Amino acid sequence: MIKLKPNLVLKNASVYTVDGERSWAQAIAISGDKIIIVGTNKEVDTYIDSNTDIIDLEGKMVLPGFVDAHAHPSHAMYLVVSINLHSLVSIELYQKTITDFVESHPNAEAFKGGGWADELFPKLGPSKEILDAIVPDRPISLVSYDGHSLWVNSVTLERAGITKDTPNPEGSIIERDPVTGEPSGTLREEAMKLVEHVIPDYSLEERKTALIAYQEMAAQAGITLVHDAMVDAQSIAAFKELEAESQLKMRFRSSITMDPDQGIEGQIQTVLHERSKNTGAYFQTNTAKIFIDGVIEGGTAYLFEPYEHKPGFRGEPIWGPEALNSMCAALDKGNIQIHVHVIGDAAACITLDALEYAYEINGKRDSRHLITHLQLVRPEDILRFKQLGVIGVPQPFWFKIDEYYWELALPYLGKERADLQYPMQSFIDAGVIMASASDFPVTVPFDPVIAIQLGITRSEIGKTTEEILWPEERAGLEDMITSFTTNGAYANFLENETGSIEVGKQADLIVLDQNLFEIPPTEIADSKVLLTLVDGESVYRDPAFS
Repeated sequence: MIKLKPNLVLKNASVYTVDGERSWAQAIAISGDKIIIVGTNKEVDTYIDSNTDIIDLEGKMVLPGFVDAHAHPSHAMYLVVSINLHSLVSIELYQKTITDFVESHPNAEAFKGGGWADELFPKLGPSKEILDAIVPDRPISLVSYDGHSLWVNSVTLERAGITKDTPNPEGSIIERDPVTGEPSGTLREEAMKLVEHVIPDYSLEERKTALIAYQEMAAQAGITLVHDAMVDAQSIAAFKELEAESQLKMRFRSSITMDPDQGIEGQIQTVLHERSKNTGAYFQTNTAKIFIDGVIEGGTAYLFEPYEHKPGFRGEPIWGPEALNSMCAALDKGNIQIHVHVIGDAAACITLDALEYAYEINGKRDSRHLITHLQLVRPEDILRFKQLGVIGVPQPFWFKIDEYYWELALPYLGKERADLQYPMQSFIDAGVIMASASDFPVTVPFDPVIAIQLGITRSEIGKTTEEILWPEERAGLEDMITSFTTNGAYANFLENETGSIEVGKQADLIVLDQNLFEIPPTEIADSKVLLTLVDGESVYRDPAFS
């Protein structure tokens, strides 16, 4: 029998395979894009010849490449080619950043960008007057960091024809001055679409530039597979051009958003058509995305009990239960995976009802439908996830008591509900498959090691406070790693190709500078990715790693 010869060998490593037995190994041999040996140094040595590149890792940790099961790479434009407000901590910094961008683009017909936080603008959101002082004569629109609200100036409102008499679109809010009733400058959910025709879209080249920048950030974070949870025709075109130019260097799977105001059959056919066209190893569109509700900070999440700051109001679903049942049944019948945005506990319940309805109509199959975010979920509905085979897609980056908790969750939800945000261990105990995610660019930076630490500690990184968000929901290291590797691959129907380090799988691997099992949980976020391989090719190497 002729032995395969490896072109790359990693030796003297601490290899956590995340296979079915959660086994450890010492060395890995790679031939082309495949793993051919996982074992001891001695076992690998017999395959080495003069053409083999050997990396002595001196005990460093090797993991499968991380999987981000819900992100928005196609929205990286907000960080890369437009006004970037992400991570800024004051209104003054927003004003300076916007002013600097406007002054450096004097001939622009309009401006766009994103990243502002509702924490700085409780209740009504940011006002048009702030933007009017900077841009009084041209439209400007800035998406909130969570993607559920839009901040615009007076020119934008005027050109869109939005006045105090404009009704709120269903499930949406046009924030208004409490005295005059005039639009105040913040549009929530579907109301954002009212100004789409006023602001020019990003160009194809801008979208491609942003995707390349995202890939570089993802590779440095050790991410080798990501699910882009909301692609449109423009972003699909950018992906396809990059694919044709051989510029995609990681695996992208993606969802196409369903619109409650459009017909079911036409949207089903769109998903099926795109799925048949996009079949490359690095880019596919296999999934449908449904937004059930909005977000707590916008007052648009759908809750069982009223908001603390809005007595009698508990939000409205974007999809009514009957329409949701029909859409989920039709998608499921078409063998289309369903990826659902859920924030409120009532939204989680009607989503599970709809998926259960789909199974009753079509029969159960290996559907792997997903529900993401899961900010508030009743215990009885957690059990339904397992019963229905639904995958949970949490964002452990958010498992902490921080400014969001104090400025928004606490006053909007009250202490009892604010302290019961983002269950995790309860899902794991119930046997639910949990595939963790970042929701980039909502979360920046989006390195999984940060989320792994937060999933274990549920305490803000770098703070000495003992405040822990729902301590009983702290998860273990093995489960957190699994949620960012094997489970993420499973959520994308790729568990036979990637997600664990096993013979015959694609060589999607990362090297960390520390063994996560040998350091305190409070130090995990400080770990660095030294090397990222996709299909056995280096897509990132730390400059200090030789």
